[in-house]
Amino acid sequence: MKNIYTLIVFFFLSHTLHAQDNNNIKLVIHGGAGTITRKNMTAEQEKAYRAVLDNALQKGYLVLKNGGTSVNAVQTAIMVLEDSPLFNAGKGAVFTHEGKNELDASIMDGKNLMAGAVAGVTTVKNPITAAIAVMEKSPHVMLTGAGADRFAKEQGLQIVDPSYFYTEARYKALLNAKKSESIELDHSDKAKKENLKKGNKTGHRESKSLIFSEGKKFGTVGCVALDKYGNLAAGTSTGGMTNKRYGRVGDAPIIGAGTYANNETCAVSATGHGEFFIRAAVAHDISALMEYKGLNLQDAANEVVMKKLIAMGGEGGVIALDKKGNISMPFNSEGMYRGYIRHDGQSVTMIYKDELKK
Repeated sequence: MKNIYTLIVFFFLSHTLHAQDNNNIKLVIHGGAGTITRKNMTAEQEKAYRAVLDNALQKGYLVLKNGGTSVNAVQTAIMVLEDSPLFNAGKGAVFTHEGKNELDASIMDGKNLMAGAVAGVTTVKNPITAAIAVMEKSPHVMLTGAGADRFAKEQGLQIVDPSYFYTEARYKALLNAKKSESIELDHSDKAKKENLKKGNKTGHRESKSLIFSEGKKFGTVGCVALDKYGNLAAGTSTGGMTNKRYGRVGDAPIIGAGTYANNETCAVSATGHGEFFIRAAVAHDISALMEYKGLNLQDAANEVVMKKLIAMGGEGGVIALDKKGNISMPFNSEGMYRGYIRHDGQSVTMIYKDELKK
């Protein structure tokens, strides 16, 4: 009788602890930031974007609910977004000047500060899986180009012909960008000219003005998660800029710029004009402000995105999650595809600036 009683108590306690653990799980995603307004979005388009965002949230949450790690949840959610042609990652990747799709991705585990990244891959169906393989199965942090593709193949990841990434809308965007001599950034339909003056600090010659114009619904994707074990993780995936040249790499695969995670502070995934995010070390700076100045997550994220980036002329936003499950999603653009799911499985998706976190 005593043994039966002991078993009953153990069963009750184990299930109570499991429920308490699951009360801490949290998952947040983004699909790009920029000029995303209601006037430029049809009801059908909005419905389609929210459906994919919700699907990513639900699948990532299911991993956490079933006891999976934050890294696994981040991978699952990002793969959903990579498989959708709506976002500038994976299947929806934009084209380079040479008419190729070159994809970047990164992952970081807040438990041990391990990280992995790939840049300029052309045959990996889901670049986030390659980033995780680099983290878990290589002594390196970042692999690029043909070498990264070869490594992914050797690891048994799903490899596709480059034609898999072709979409008519993205190719038309490339043709339009070439006509206007422009490089298209995520979600920016304002014509912005950046004149490079002679005698600048880098010693570069005067160059043609670059007109950064978009307004199509593209977007880098990312995810941050907190699992039942108290571990944070962050991941980011992108196809980069339409009409980009010279093997340009943005912030998405760079640890500390577009992605960062540390159990002692937070997990961050960024989206926006990558050059500014690299220069400001955005993702790590948010963590550093929490660690060294004692700021809370919201204040740290706002300090970087709403003050430092704006002062530099950088546009975009971040999703961030701390070890207590607090969420921050600041952006200084007109909109950002974003969403989160609570421990009870209720998801919230947002697109426009006037939609506040509930």
